[in-house]
Amino acid sequence: MAQRFLARTGGKTRQLEAKATSAGAADAGKIPALDSSGKLDMSMMPAGIGADTQILPASEALSAGNLVNIWSDGGVAKVRLADNSNGRAADGYVLDAVASAADATVFPLDGTNSELTGLTPGAEYWLGTAGGVIAVPLDETDSANANKISQYLGKAKSATELITEDDGYVIL
Repeated sequence: MAQRFLARTGGKTRQLEAKATSAGAADAGKIPALDSSGKLDMSMMPAGIGADTQILPASEALSAGNLVNIWSDGGVAKVRLADNSNGRAADGYVLDAVASAADATVFPLDGTNSELTGLTPGAEYWLGTAGGVIAVPLDETDSANANKISQYLGKAKSATELITEDDGYVIL
């Protein structure tokens, strides 16, 4: 619940609640409230301010923190788990779990994926399988890695945060 304040409206003092989200011009001049995470809702931010995200339908269930691959399903962009073993390079990541066919908010690489677990702060990570990461890059001299993707993803800031980089990838 947002905080309440007293305001004079129609010649009377009334208790009003600050707005946690904006409906646009209809809410001009209203007092904003922080959301449950202690931040302003993105609906209150001007165009161009906020996370650079894409809203795309998921073609499979995704878990928070998964790295995802954007692909064309009959000309419609969708997201699925990135995977070094089957040609699905990471194009971004999701911070919330998403059911198959539901819309996913995809954050591009070059941001911080804060929904991972078990990372070692300061360690480097590469694309793994099923939307995950691995701490050791694939050995390009190992014939078992032929046609797999070697993609550097970034460095861990904490046990749950990976500062990602968009350095491209190599097919071994």
